[in-house]
Amino acid sequence: MPGKSPKKRKSPRRTGAKPPRSARPVLGNDPFQRGAAVRAEAPTAPPPPAKLASAHAPLELDVPRVHEATASPARALFEPGPAAAYAELRERLKAIESRIEASAAKATARLHELARAEESGDQARDLLKTLTRLWPALQRRWPGLGAVAALLSRSGELDGYGMEHDLVARAMPLLEFLYATWWRVDARGMENVPSQGAVVLVANHGGSLPWDALVLRLALLRDHPAHRELRPLLDQAALGMPLVGPMAVRLGAVAATPENAKRLLDEQRAVAVFPEGTSNALRPWPQRYRIERFGRGGFAKLALRTGAPVVPCAVVGSEETSAPFARPGWLSARLGMPFLLSAPALPLGAFGAFPLPSRWGLSFGEALDTRGAGPSAADDPARVLELTERTRVALQEILDREVAARRSVYL
Repeated sequence: MPGKSPKKRKSPRRTGAKPPRSARPVLGNDPFQRGAAVRAEAPTAPPPPAKLASAHAPLELDVPRVHEATASPARALFEPGPAAAYAELRERLKAIESRIEASAAKATARLHELARAEESGDQARDLLKTLTRLWPALQRRWPGLGAVAALLSRSGELDGYGMEHDLVARAMPLLEFLYATWWRVDARGMENVPSQGAVVLVANHGGSLPWDALVLRLALLRDHPAHRELRPLLDQAALGMPLVGPMAVRLGAVAATPENAKRLLDEQRAVAVFPEGTSNALRPWPQRYRIERFGRGGFAKLALRTGAPVVPCAVVGSEETSAPFARPGWLSARLGMPFLLSAPALPLGAFGAFPLPSRWGLSFGEALDTRGAGPSAADDPARVLELTERTRVALQEILDREVAARRSVYL
């Protein structure tokens, strides 16, 4: 009928019991997705039985473990548990702390030892005593040594290798003073050097300047029974030093080239080689008198090709001709701290070229015969390497013996 609103239909009354809660439909948790497809409520597992902890017992946590069947390489990270991992970390930290404390204690002890050594003088005291003893001899010889400037003038003829005989004669008073008075050279085993014929002397090299080449040459010329003339072979680094290189050539040194060495040995002369080279001469202070590699064995090839015997010669004293604190690693050796090995040395400038009066010792070992191998052995790398290593080992053994036997560096 017009004017009357239609009656609302009543929903039929539900009868029966209400369905259980687990069977009711559960809508999504997001309120903006109402009306979406319903999902069943996840079944809840019964809670684990609670563990009652006593007042003094630590609280135990149940840490889930990875099942054996589904274990992965990361299982080891979870196996010990947090408590065991923290305990292991604490032990490691304690070990590191103990190492740091031990290193600090050792460094402190070395500092006290260095202070006591400096108070007692140590090498500085020996050097001062040596200079005090040498000063009267230096004063007596000063008139003859005053003509050092005359050594720079060239007035004589040169031989085929650049040596000036007149200069050697004029410089002999100075060389004699350095050899006999300043360095007090003690040469032993010189009978192992043949009196004639070609011979190759293999020596260690040390110091900022090639003083060892000059001392070796003067030792054979002065103290050898046959007064042999030795020609030291120096590399380009030594001959390229300003003033030092040209003066060394004029006093008898020769450029170290295969042609010059072969020519000298063919002339039945004695030559001295320094296989370590000038680059290794200024090795760190703790590594002095430690033979470096001998390179490619050039001297061994020459000795095998010419049949010249090889005589190892240990030179002790050349390493200390330069001030110790001007060498890298000196502070590291004094304090016992290896990380200071690469610390730069103290620059001394021209003062570093002044040789200190260290006591020298020359020891000539037994000659290594090469005549039985034949010239063809020089082309065999195995034979060359064998002779090179034999020479290096023999030289190192002589060096170790001589360094251990000396009583003082300067006195």
